[in-house]
Amino acid sequence: MEAQTCVLVGEGRTWGRSYYRNTSGRALDAVLTVMGPAGRTVQIRCEVGADDEPGLCETPREASAGAPENYSAIAEFAVPDDEGELLLRSGSNSPAPGDG
Repeated sequence: MEAQTCVLVGEGRTWGRSYYRNTSGRALDAVLTVMGPAGRTVQIRCEVGADDEPGLCETPREASAGAPENYSAIAEFAVPDDEGELLLRSGSNSPAPGDG
């Protein structure tokens, strides 16, 4: 499983996107969450096919409420069964060196 997750901003809106490639050979579940200022959170579930083709998961575009650096996104990819084994967590906006 490979993924890259980011926060996008445009036309006064902010949203999260995760590009992925499922190399596991089985269908997976994904949850993409965007966290913003004042505890604002948007979350979406995506089905990830068992094929090895690149894909993406994207949250709805919401009105921006602050500077882009105040937003972060995280995508979690898991096996869709009773165990829910987490295979990968991909996040955006790593802090700059010296930020903590």
